[in-house]
Amino acid sequence: MGLIWSLIVGAIIGVIAGAITGRGSSMGWIANIVAGLVGSWLGQAIFGSWGPSLAGMAIVPSIIGAIILVLVVSFFVGRNKQAAS
Repeated sequence: MGLIWSLIVGAIIGVIAGAITGRGSSMGWIANIVAGLVGSWLGQAIFGSWGPSLAGMAIVPSIIGAIILVLVVSFFVGRNKQAAS
């Protein structure tokens, strides 16, 4: 049950990060989950584990990390799409 809860919280974090950056509509559910989980790890590694937590993820640093991840990935993916055109 812990894994399912982590995936749900990761998806929510990914959706929030996508909504804040304006790039959430182009991402699917799998990408939202990955962005949430990897962004959570990244945010907690950079900013620490402060604030409220769900499923072992500190919410505020996780969202900030997911935003950073979404922006960096969309920068490189957007660059490749422009070069291919």
